[in-house]
Amino acid sequence: MTEHSTALTRAWVLHPDIHSDRERRPAAPALEEAVSLALALPHLEVVGSDVVPLPKARPGLLFGPGKIEELAAKFKAHEVDLVLVDGPVTPVQQRNLEKEWKVKLLDRTGLILEIFADRARTREGVLQVELAALSYQRTRLVRAWTHLERQRGGLGFVGGPGETQVEADRRAIDEAIVRIKRQLSKVVKTRDLHRAARKKVPFPIVALVGYTNAGKSSLFNYLTGAEVMAKDMLFATLDPTMRAVTLPTGKEVILSDTVGFISDLPTQLVAAFRATLEEVLEADLILHVRDIAHPDSADQATDVLAILNDLGVAEDTKQIEVWNKIDLLDPGDREGLQVKADREEKIFTMSAITGEGVDPLMQAVTDALDDERFTAEVKLDFAQGKQRAWLFNEGIVEHEVQDEEGYTLTVHWTARQEKAFKGL
Repeated sequence: MTEHSTALTRAWVLHPDIHSDRERRPAAPALEEAVSLALALPHLEVVGSDVVPLPKARPGLLFGPGKIEELAAKFKAHEVDLVLVDGPVTPVQQRNLEKEWKVKLLDRTGLILEIFADRARTREGVLQVELAALSYQRTRLVRAWTHLERQRGGLGFVGGPGETQVEADRRAIDEAIVRIKRQLSKVVKTRDLHRAARKKVPFPIVALVGYTNAGKSSLFNYLTGAEVMAKDMLFATLDPTMRAVTLPTGKEVILSDTVGFISDLPTQLVAAFRATLEEVLEADLILHVRDIAHPDSADQATDVLAILNDLGVAEDTKQIEVWNKIDLLDPGDREGLQVKADREEKIFTMSAITGEGVDPLMQAVTDALDDERFTAEVKLDFAQGKQRAWLFNEGIVEHEVQDEEGYTLTVHWTARQEKAFKGL
């Protein structure tokens, strides 16, 4: 690794608090989230952050001249290389601010694209990120497109070969978009084949969704024993991961861990990652995991539900709300939340770290996915030990009587289990 690639980029995060925007989020938590986004990139060092109050955004420079001068001095004193603006910045504003401050600048969309590029691991994920980046940068034409030649890693917005400000050739970008779409269609066809194969073994799909950093991957790891990357970091997981999980009744389901949602997710990414999130559209049950210890947990939940709606998740898809990270609450708050959750049939409290509350949650998953059951009597002779063992392994035997001819078992099972038994 070269010395250049190991050097950290010194970054400063700004959250413009634009008073004319009636739908703006509270400034302090928004800035905190923006800093967390920046920290999700391993090669960035966040040396400072500010909320910048603004009556309204200025078309050419976003900020007023006094504020630009004040920030310029601050950036120079702290040797800042990159300014991250938590919000949309037009190409003109970006160019003008970069000239004024003599630093590189990324807006919220550019930063999220950079994180997605750093996290994408599957072929589809990499292609989706490049497609989103191309559609984002097509209107800007201010950066070199050398990152397209790279196999993995960031997009070059932050540093490296893509840092020089070169007018990109629009035709080259369009050709790249066509090429990536062609590659992507092949990848999607392969995934469709895998999905078709999985449908032949009709296991229900349980999709974990939630705001980024809510603890989905920690819960996934706890339930499956898998070692999916689970860090206290925004967007720690990008590509969907699927594993089989056996429910208390012996029934198998497929658990799918998905990319974390976030407010103001760039439209390019919602579109580009639709295919990646198709597992959510196919889910028989959605577990909406919330970081209940986060001060903005309610707003985050609203954002998640809005994205699920945008994705076109069917209204009749079963959902369970999982209030995670209760181990981080003080006893008083925790007790109050527990009382509130107990009143609701579809809300469960838990900790994916300690495992507390997992058993009731899994029982609820079982109940939500369980087919209608009925009671039947099954007679087996002594030679049918395999069939008898199967019934007990399924956990459906309620009573058993042994006589001279063999066993008489009372079972409480589903039509699916009856069919499987008859096929033994």
